[in-house]
Amino acid sequence: MRLTCLLLLSLIAPSSATAIVVRHDTDDAEYRVDAVTFPALVDLPGEGHGVLIDRQWVVTAAHTLPRHGELEQVAINGKPRPVARVVVHPGYRTPPDSLFEQAMATGEAVLILALIAAADDIALIELAEPVSDIAPVARYPDATEYGKVIQIVGKGATGTGAAGHDPKGPNRTTLRRAYNTVTSAHERWFCYVFDEPPQAQPLEGIGGNGDSGSPALIEVDGTWTLAGLASWKLLTGDVRTARPGRYGQVSCNVRLSHYRAWIDGVVSGRP
Repeated sequence: MRLTCLLLLSLIAPSSATAIVVRHDTDDAEYRVDAVTFPALVDLPGEGHGVLIDRQWVVTAAHTLPRHGELEQVAINGKPRPVARVVVHPGYRTPPDSLFEQAMATGEAVLILALIAAADDIALIELAEPVSDIAPVARYPDATEYGKVIQIVGKGATGTGAAGHDPKGPNRTTLRRAYNTVTSAHERWFCYVFDEPPQAQPLEGIGGNGDSGSPALIEVDGTWTLAGLASWKLLTGDVRTARPGRYGQVSCNVRLSHYRAWIDGVVSGRP
């Protein structure tokens, strides 16, 4: 799945998406944060993230999961947590290898984008034991994401908006957080644009390769709640040579408000 994740985030690019790509005119140290900033962040093996939303459940982007073989454990707060089972949304479709081969031969990834945009890129991971040392994150209660400021968190690839980041990695770095504003929200997705200064927010950023499933948070009454999961990013031009993370790129997140009933049904045992 590693190749798939890379292409999903660096072609059109589902963010196996993401540390954080930052402004070129702002010190990277201002984006780096300690793990205690968001302890409910879940590290999948190698790269990719999820978020703890219940004592025994993690939500993630489906394309982060191993393509072959089982997911045996994840890490939360630096500790390995055995996995009991994985529940993938029935509407998820894995892009076939032939589409990636075609994209790498021609530089055109529109068919992959069309497939991903029409799929339900979400999965739930049931842990073998409840987590007692970390509090789950509350989910954003509304479907009013449009125009809201979001906080994004991740450990994936990093760089600056002026140059983007190296699509070849590394895709797991230091925890960073940045901010942006939701510019569109419809059915499965909400998206945002990486604006160039001076239009950008003081700590504006965008996800990079390596953090698909990382959180997009919206503040409600002083608490940051989970509204979305990093999934894919729109690149223009030849996908073989494009660099992810440049100013002007659009990043799209799984819109959790669209999946509220499905999540509640699986977690409660009444899908």
